[in-house]
Amino acid sequence: MERSLKYMIAACLFVTLQVQGGDDPYAKARQRMLAAIQATVIDTRGETGREALAPRVMEAMGKVPRHEFVPDELDAVAYANRPLPVGHGQTISQPYIVALMTDLLDIDEDAVVLEIGTGSGYQAAVLGALVNRVYTMEIIEPLADSAKERLARLGYGNVEVKFADGYYGWPEKGPFDAIIVTAAANHIPPPLVEQLKPGGRLVVPVGERFAVQHLLLVHKLDEQRVQIRQILPVRFVPLTGGHG
Repeated sequence: MERSLKYMIAACLFVTLQVQGGDDPYAKARQRMLAAIQATVIDTRGETGREALAPRVMEAMGKVPRHEFVPDELDAVAYANRPLPVGHGQTISQPYIVALMTDLLDIDEDAVVLEIGTGSGYQAAVLGALVNRVYTMEIIEPLADSAKERLARLGYGNVEVKFADGYYGWPEKGPFDAIIVTAAANHIPPPLVEQLKPGGRLVVPVGERFAVQHLLLVHKLDEQRVQIRQILPVRFVPLTGGHG
């Protein structure tokens, strides 16, 4: 409880601070986004068990330029606390969900993380601001190509993008300290669990399209045992590919 209170106080203080310099036209929008994230965290604390997210996660959310990861015509709502389309039937997730999923990974600055579902690259950028190395996979080639260019242009040199079916993971880069999946699977992909280090965490939405999905936290206790916790209902685009 003491840790939760500390996080809540730190987060509330953070959202009142100037996120960027006074000449940044997006500074106030970022502040509003952080405040909306914190409000949603409070609203969902009964499901998630969290009254606040880690201050370093909130700091990363405040620094990553979300407007760079949405189409130009959506610039005015880039920092709204809701998902937005990024083309090819895909979306950039609600900032609260990005922050929550990142927080659930419980990663430190030395971590190596795998992301499945690059999209426009926003979640990868948030992770890149927090950890040593991010490997991210996207099954839609135009999105993979544009995300790779965007992340490089914005200076996220610790993020590597691969055009491939993420269901099977990226074994040659593993094992990973954490894995995050940003599309809904109808089951927990076994290859991803295999590529987690013992003690590692996998966050994945599971459920059918047009049905209830649940965000799951999979904690790999050791090579034989995992612990699965259901966090809260979510709605994601489906994980696609040639797998069963």
